Amino acid sequence: MELNKIAVKVAMAERELNQKQLANKAGMEESTLSCILTGKSKGRPETWGKIAKGLGLTVLDIIKTD
Repeated sequence: MELNKIAVKVAMAERELNQKQLANKAGMEESTLSCILTGKSKGRPETWGKIAKGLGLTVLDIIKTD
């Protein structure tokens, strides 16, 4: 199981959010979000949940299950 970075980026674009705004909504550091979205870090499921909540989605909406 891993984060679907494309789904996150599409959701960000649809909501007109940049990384800083999403990080604030998700209650996390912008640098952490950046590392996850660029692939430098996979992040943890708890972090994925914060990202999903910041986007108004469920974690199932932003993960790859294959």
